[in-house]
Amino acid sequence: MEDIRFFKYSVDEKESKEIKDVLEQTEEDKVSKLEKNFSDFVDCSHCISTSSGTAAMHLSLMSIDLKRGDKIICSVNAFPSIAEVIRHFDAEPIFVDIDKDDFNIDPSKLDEVLTKSKHKKLKAVFVSHIAGQPAPMKEIYEIAKKHGVFIIEDASDAMGATYNGKKVGSLPYSSLTTFSFSPNSSINMVNGGIITTNVEDFDERARLLRNHAIVGESWKKYGNLDYIYDVVDIGVKYDLSELDAAFCLAQLEKNKNFIQRRQEIAAIYDKELANTDHISIPVKKREHIYSKYIIKVDKNRDSFARELAEKHIHTGLNYIPIHLLSYYKSKYNLKINDFPNALTNYQQILSLPIYASLSNDEVFYICEQVKNIAKTRV
Repeated sequence: MEDIRFFKYSVDEKESKEIKDVLEQTEEDKVSKLEKNFSDFVDCSHCISTSSGTAAMHLSLMSIDLKRGDKIICSVNAFPSIAEVIRHFDAEPIFVDIDKDDFNIDPSKLDEVLTKSKHKKLKAVFVSHIAGQPAPMKEIYEIAKKHGVFIIEDASDAMGATYNGKKVGSLPYSSLTTFSFSPNSSINMVNGGIITTNVEDFDERARLLRNHAIVGESWKKYGNLDYIYDVVDIGVKYDLSELDAAFCLAQLEKNKNFIQRRQEIAAIYDKELANTDHISIPVKKREHIYSKYIIKVDKNRDSFARELAEKHIHTGLNYIPIHLLSYYKSKYNLKINDFPNALTNYQQILSLPIYASLSNDEVFYICEQVKNIAKTRV
């Protein structure tokens, strides 16, 4: 039996064609095309491509002019990139516990934290959409509005997801949304991120800063031919390469098919694992595109994962709560029980493989092995 990877890209001639155009140095600007197509895809006014999803997060915070000592509220159950980019400004993340069922930020806990954290330096709430199921944005928006802070969305797991009939990234509830084109792979075939916004000032500032804050009318088009340029701020090097943009373009075109296939796989998992002892399947509260399929194992999750690995099935852990990570635990004197919902989930969660190129035979094999291992638990 060959290993069933946790994640694998689905590629075909579309990626080859787009990349070949770049290698042959055609006139088409793949970066601009990606931004235009993504703007149409989510229905937003402005779309800024970046070199990675983390770069999109960092550049978003640069665009709102985050300062030292400012505070950003975020879920304790997220990939550490969010807290990381906040700390790069010497700003402070304030963590919030989660809903135990859908793994997203708990609105009632958010309201409690905002009530306790009234501060002139409180800037925004950074809301992550976990595993492809959007957070309850209407409730979160009303809470944020009441407390006078705006919302940034982390849609790394939610490209193509919808909430109340609108695509995540169309920004009816937030000022900025960030995406990643490689949220599931530890070995990246491609790097790419996207920021969407309907705020023109944020768009202009992000575009200025993403390439060293260089200004000059013909710098990009003519390179060194018209060599006079200026630097008007402290920028970064976060612009997306043409090769990465080409790959991302092809992947974006397939997004609908990817979602449909993941939902088909999730339906098989749901049916096959529904009544398995010691296993809980995902709770679907809103539309779910299953960027990840997260089960709960109530008896020794780690040994369960090791036994699946012995059967050539790779799994993931999404996510280790941030307050358990050494830097944040020490920096903010956080205790293990400070976020009980996130802690309880962390002790049980396990992500199974789910991606478009996973075959039905592989899915049924995974289900069979999960059920067989579950039988050994007492």
